Amino acid sequence: MSNKKNNLHFSTKSIHVGNDTDETGSVVVPIHLTSTFRQPLFASTEKFVYSRVGSPTVKKLEENLAMLENADYAYAFSSGMAAMTAIFTMFKPNDHIIISKNVYGGVFRLVTQVLNNNGIDFEFIDTTDVKNTEKAIKKNTKLIHLETPSNPLLELADIKSTAQICKKQNILLSVDNTFMSPYGQRPLDLGAHIVMHSSTKFISGHCDVVSGVLMMNNKELSEKITLIQNTAGAIVSPFDAWLLLRSVKTLSLRVEKQFINAEKIANWLQNNSKVKKVIYPGLSSHSQFKLASQQQLSPEGKSVYGSMISFELDESIDLDKFANKLNIITLAESLGGLKSLISCPYSMTHASVPKDEKMKLGITPNLLRFSVGIEHIDDLISELDFAIEHN
Repeated sequence: MSNKKNNLHFSTKSIHVGNDTDETGSVVVPIHLTSTFRQPLFASTEKFVYSRVGSPTVKKLEENLAMLENADYAYAFSSGMAAMTAIFTMFKPNDHIIISKNVYGGVFRLVTQVLNNNGIDFEFIDTTDVKNTEKAIKKNTKLIHLETPSNPLLELADIKSTAQICKKQNILLSVDNTFMSPYGQRPLDLGAHIVMHSSTKFISGHCDVVSGVLMMNNKELSEKITLIQNTAGAIVSPFDAWLLLRSVKTLSLRVEKQFINAEKIANWLQNNSKVKKVIYPGLSSHSQFKLASQQQLSPEGKSVYGSMISFELDESIDLDKFANKLNIITLAESLGGLKSLISCPYSMTHASVPKDEKMKLGITPNLLRFSVGIEHIDDLISELDFAIEHN
């Protein structure tokens, strides 16, 4: 990226970085729907030879995505789970990896049902207190993986303090930044080595792409990820890359509106007698409100709290009847899109987590996860009110 573009604001760079006009003058990056590229010589070392190794459209997207997290390198994957798998594939038997205990159910399943026989020692701990993290470190600890805010309980981990511990101990730190988006939190700036996103969520924002991304600044790490991705083939398609380039252009507008809506809804839910508990980092009742205010910052430096809310309905509420009363709020998995989505982690996103473990974590049958969209706030609150009251 040129120094001239580097000095621009986040919202401007979102539109222009990676979106330069080509020789045709097109103001939109073209989709290169080809699996292979003609070579001038047998021993040619052209930039693009085969689309699993590199595609012009994907490379433009990766340039754009790197900008979002102030990274030197970005790698677009076929899904967020493919990106997570690439991180864990860097390690070998007897290596110790620490993971936030309240992690996305898909990561829990990956570690406990797929990678558990590969000889890596995975340990789930409470990372909300850095003292717990420090105590869990062993001589063979190679990675600490944080999910902050976590899914679905919106627990926070102090990225900067954990990064300082990792630096002293020569341990890598990766952060799943999916729930906040690059607009609301940039872990590399706080000392993390790798940032992961399920770009299916806020980066796409339209519920029409499944993809993931890893961002980093370390050249040695980037070379490892390049080898893993090229060998395993977990790449995003050129068409999906084009859709993501389109989506990032409106990231600031979308996410800012979602954050504003979520704050208002969280306050409304907190005052509803049929809602037992509301979990939202923007509420002063959240145990980590202070950390959220310091760590979760917009590109302009304003405290932001995300658009994810978890709330527990009273046992008198029948969840299926509640769901049937919803119209503009859609019962579906995923999050971060323009459209408001609601799900029940107990039976949906965290269905693979054992019942006892879910209850221990606080993932109860009546806990709902609400991904707030950009609809008019009055319509969203009116629909929630109707579904709760007419049950």
